[in-house]
Amino acid sequence: MRGTGASRPKRVPPVRRLAAVILLLPALAGSSAWAAPPAPPSAGRSVVALARLRVAAPGPRSGYTRAKFGGWDSVGDRCDTREEVLRRDGSHVMTDAQCHPIAGRWRSYYDGTIIRSSSKLDIDHVVPLANAWISGARTWTAARRDAFANDLDDPQLIAVSASSNRSKGDRSPDEWRPPLRSSWCSYARWWVDVKSTWKLTITAPEHDALAAMLGTC
Repeated sequence: MRGTGASRPKRVPPVRRLAAVILLLPALAGSSAWAAPPAPPSAGRSVVALARLRVAAPGPRSGYTRAKFGGWDSVGDRCDTREEVLRRDGSHVMTDAQCHPIAGRWRSYYDGTIIRSSSKLDIDHVVPLANAWISGARTWTAARRDAFANDLDDPQLIAVSASSNRSKGDRSPDEWRPPLRSSWCSYARWWVDVKSTWKLTITAPEHDALAAMLGTC
């Protein structure tokens, strides 16, 4: 005779368990790799590219607002640019049906901090939008500025700790460098590549700071 105690927990049929696993699979993105914007040219080529950038005084900042560069664009799979960078730059990232990261780990390239919550991350524009504005983007069309702010083809966007991104702000390499010295080589190569690709100018102090960081490669 069976006892009359607490009922047994319901068994989940194997087929249903398998279905639950399958539903999670599309949400998995990334691998064991850390932050990885598109690779810039080598250090040697970056030195050549730096020499070819036009050195000029910064233009006026008047008229600049973040809104002049649009918002995050949709990139498909219900993801916008920010979410796509979070998926790309993390390790074992899981997202929900709306592409919001719900699990994963990220290594902030600027300061080496390991982060386990996407809410503690910012998506940094390697060349800040305000800097782009005073070095050429002021004369661009709204569509070109939007494309710049959402550029996933060049090393312009990277997931970093919110604290390091806000420490950087709108400052150029002569005013701010990543706290992690081992990041200087890549950071300088990214900056030079973006400015070269988008035909933006640099200042003389900016040139010298970039040259010094490329010297660490």
